[in-house]
Amino acid sequence: MIQQRTLKSLTRAVGVGVHSGHKVELTLRPAPPDTGIVFRRTDLPVPVEIPVNAAAVSDTRMASTISPGGDPGAPKVQTIEHLMSACAGLGLDNLFVDITAEEVPILDGSAASFVFLLQSAGIELQDAPKRFLRVKKTVEVREGQGATLKWARLEPYHGYKLAFEIEFDHPAVDATGQRVEFDFGSGQYKRDIARARTFGFTKDVEMMRTRGLGLGGNMDNVIVVDDYRVLNAEGLRYDDEFVKHKILDAIGDLHIAGKPLLASYTAFKSGHALNNKLLRKLLADDSAFEIVTFEREADAPRGFAELAPAW
Repeated sequence: MIQQRTLKSLTRAVGVGVHSGHKVELTLRPAPPDTGIVFRRTDLPVPVEIPVNAAAVSDTRMASTISPGGDPGAPKVQTIEHLMSACAGLGLDNLFVDITAEEVPILDGSAASFVFLLQSAGIELQDAPKRFLRVKKTVEVREGQGATLKWARLEPYHGYKLAFEIEFDHPAVDATGQRVEFDFGSGQYKRDIARARTFGFTKDVEMMRTRGLGLGGNMDNVIVVDDYRVLNAEGLRYDDEFVKHKILDAIGDLHIAGKPLLASYTAFKSGHALNNKLLRKLLADDSAFEIVTFEREADAPRGFAELAPAW
């Protein structure tokens, strides 16, 4: 059967939150079958557990934020999408994430550092069937019209693939790839997607900082773009790094469903808010999805039975 996965041992990282600027320690620990991914705020007088699911998302401005039951006034964990993307890329089902502040550290601005941490701890197969969320009919969300139009869609597919298109009307971004497709069956998440970094525009920095955002961002963890060009001395890691980071984010946002998807995701100018709306719309319609397992590896989509190769 296709088995659930957790870590073999615990691993730790220390960094800063890209929005808060606060130092934070992250401890990733193995979890029993059917636990899911659970964040634990260990800095509070009484530690608070926040299981990851679509209804736990309480804020989607600039990042995906979760809190117990989605209560915006409750203890929260911000910017979970890069770690969630790494978990999806490695097929991790069960994990405890102990965190000493309210924001996941940004590390290098991509998912690659989290992939390295998780693989360093080792991936362990568990004696329980992996449960997939299979999309049975098309679900779509749309916002705006004309120049402001953005949309995201999930369709039935025997596997998991994503296609994303961006449109920023900016010379530095327009000079790079605007659309990318990625199929999880390729087994190349680590190589093709994980290293794509978050990006920001200098014109937005002042506005963000007045709102208490972006306080930990710098050229070590963000691609910084002025009115004309990328300012980072080393340039881009991929010639389509901007749109690849949007796919990286979408993978993380969709893994918040609590189970890996079997679906085709297509999006145009989507973001954290629209991705969460799409998940909630899917899960609100019992006829749109089903939970499935695979007793025989041969019945599963290509690439879903193999563990990602270690670093």
